[in-house]
Amino acid sequence: MKHSDTTEGSNASNDGTDVNSRRTGDQRACRDTGRKQGLIGKYDIWLCRQSFREMARDMGFRKYD
Repeated sequence: MKHSDTTEGSNASNDGTDVNSRRTGDQRACRDTGRKQGLIGKYDIWLCRQSFREMARDMGFRKYD
């Protein structure tokens, strides 16, 4: 019996992204510079650490003593 509606063997998730790439983080890049190294992804910020240091105060973060 042949099923044309199934996606067996596919690595695509429901939202269309590749499951393996999402797990390794390969598709994430800095929103400002496009770098893939040193990303800060907590709270879905997705900025490299250099860009985060420049923009953190404008985003509402503050540095404690």
